[in-house]
This record gives sequence, C-alpha cells and structure tokens, in this order.
Amino acid sequence: MRRIIVEYEKCDGCKNCSVACMQAHRKTPGSVYDLDLTNPENESRNFILQGDDGAYRPIFCRHCDEPECAMSCMSGALRKDPETGLVTYDENRCGSCFMCVMNCPFGVLKPDRVTRSKVIKCDFCAEDGGEPNCVKSCPKGAIHVEEV
Repeated sequence: MRRIIVEYEKCDGCKNCSVACMQAHRKTPGSVYDLDLTNPENESRNFILQGDDGAYRPIFCRHCDEPECAMSCMSGALRKDPETGLVTYDENRCGSCFMCVMNCPFGVLKPDRVTRSKVIKCDFCAEDGGEPNCVKSCPKGAIHVEEV
C-alpha cells in the first residue's frame, strides 16, 4: 500500500502542494496560472499550518490503517479499499452528517465551502494513476510516496 509521507523539517511553507491539489481538482479547464485561489470551488484537500515556533506542518490525509472517518460514516460514503489501502469517498452516498469530519484525528476532512453538503478529502489523485499532484509539485521533497 502506498502512503504519502511528510518530512516536516524539509517544508518551507511554499504551498505548492495545496495549489497543485486545487489545480488537479478544479472543475473548469485551464492552467495553474489562471487558477482563482479565492474561488471557494477550488479547494485544496491538504493544507499547511505554521506553528508557534515558525515551523511549517503539512496536513495530509493519512489513509489510516483503521480510519476513524470511515468507521464513523453511517451512510457508507467513506470506505477503505482493501487492495490499495486508500480511504475512498462516494459523494453520492454522503448524508452530510460530517461525523467523519468530527472523528478524523488529524483534522484533515472538512465540509466543502460552497454547498456544505459534501466532504473535501484526499483521493490520492486516483484519476491520474501515478504520483499525487501534491507530491509531484513539492520542490523540497518534503512529501513523497512510499510503499508501506
């Protein structure tokens, strides 16, 4: 199973990973150069926090071995794929109760900002089939994929 690994000490807070995620999931065609960062429809599935010590902390879905989000999902919208190990989200099954948001121990999942009716969650850029766009865009190599 592949997982995104974060080396916090390498992160300089550039947010290339967040912008790459926004670009990968945008609904309108275009390049990163015309991506509207203020449009709530362009949401990143990861984010960077800066601690009191000034260090940056990239926050990513960990696709946990025992995902609290999926275990608390009453509608079955969140499931752990036994083959890939990824926690997948089915927007059509979501009941918008946000129990997953409340139960994620890492605070990664969030309601979408436009409709507040679905969950914004990392999909590992599954449609691309290769490396997630956040990983490809990190100039410092602070995030990478490993087989675990």
